[in-house]
Amino acid sequence: MRKQRPETIAASRGIGEDRAFGAVNPPLFLSSTYTFSGYATPGQHEYSRTSNPTRSLLAETIAELEGGTAAIITSSGMAALNLVLSLLRPSDLMIAPHDCYGGSYRLIQQKAERGHFRVRFLDQNDPEALALGLGQRPKLVLVETPSNPLMRIVDIAALATAAHEVGALLAVDNTFLSPALQTPIALGADLVVHSTTKYLNGHSDVIGGAVVAASASEGEQLDQWANITGVTGSAFDAYLILRGIRTLHARLDVQQRNAAAIAAFLSSHPAVERVHYPGLHTHPGHSIAKAQQRGYGAMLSFELKGGVAEVRHFVESVKVFTLAESLGGIESLVAHPATMTHLGMGAEARAAAGISDSLIRLSVGLEAEDDLIDDLGNALSNL
Repeated sequence: MRKQRPETIAASRGIGEDRAFGAVNPPLFLSSTYTFSGYATPGQHEYSRTSNPTRSLLAETIAELEGGTAAIITSSGMAALNLVLSLLRPSDLMIAPHDCYGGSYRLIQQKAERGHFRVRFLDQNDPEALALGLGQRPKLVLVETPSNPLMRIVDIAALATAAHEVGALLAVDNTFLSPALQTPIALGADLVVHSTTKYLNGHSDVIGGAVVAASASEGEQLDQWANITGVTGSAFDAYLILRGIRTLHARLDVQQRNAAAIAAFLSSHPAVERVHYPGLHTHPGHSIAKAQQRGYGAMLSFELKGGVAEVRHFVESVKVFTLAESLGGIESLVAHPATMTHLGMGAEARAAAGISDSLIRLSVGLEAEDDLIDDLGNALSNL
């Protein structure tokens, strides 16, 4: 039998496998502890911080979708990134994107300030800066592609080759696209990081994360450290995330179509300075995105021609879009990075990354395309 397609894996893993009662849907195991069959004879599971049947099924599903050997399910996306950072020693150097998610920037910066490792934030699309950073022989290179919130694209395969040449691991944050649209391990990445809160769950009702390892040895090391530190996710959250994965591909099909239509609409609107969406032929990373992705995703950002006053008017005028942080749910959200998701970076770091006060980020949901465009048009009409 040929290898199943990702859509089938997402929809069917664990279905009809219950041996106790024949339940079609995989049961939710809430027990914190499990019986030993006798003296020094544990079963497959002992204690749910270490392993849990529901969480294990989610891990197996995500690992298979990403093409990895193992996945570790964590309590949040930040816990997943922190788990990856645990691979570093105090003298080790990591390279991180200067335009990454504000929470990632804050975590990396503060751990570096505490002496956990050294870090260089740099523009990974600047060949000179990247070569200089790699020349210092880092142990870890973190990639965020598309980046949050400017949707910049990094060539994963090229950077994986360059990182491996200097002995570094390459970790890719795949939250924005999910394995439905991008599989970094197939392009040479060693680790994949997710906030499962976002597209994998897709319903804005769970906080969770995951790390997928290409090699069994790195997966085992991360799994052991997750157990030691207790960052593993809960069984109920794992159950909800697995339920969300069932519809991942179907959701993204609609969300991508909506996002592409919105990007085209905004690109021609007189109140909009520029649109950041890799699906646009004018996007500087379009050709790389087309080569390494199976779609352009449902995230985009744009800059208004006005300033803070126009931003305030816009975000308080939309009706279908909801002003809120996070992304990837079935509902459409609007965010102002400078005062929300990237506030903690500080003004200087935001300016260096190109995140202006006029930048607005959209997470496009499943609503009717016409209603979404009408909502944006009405909010832009009085600027």
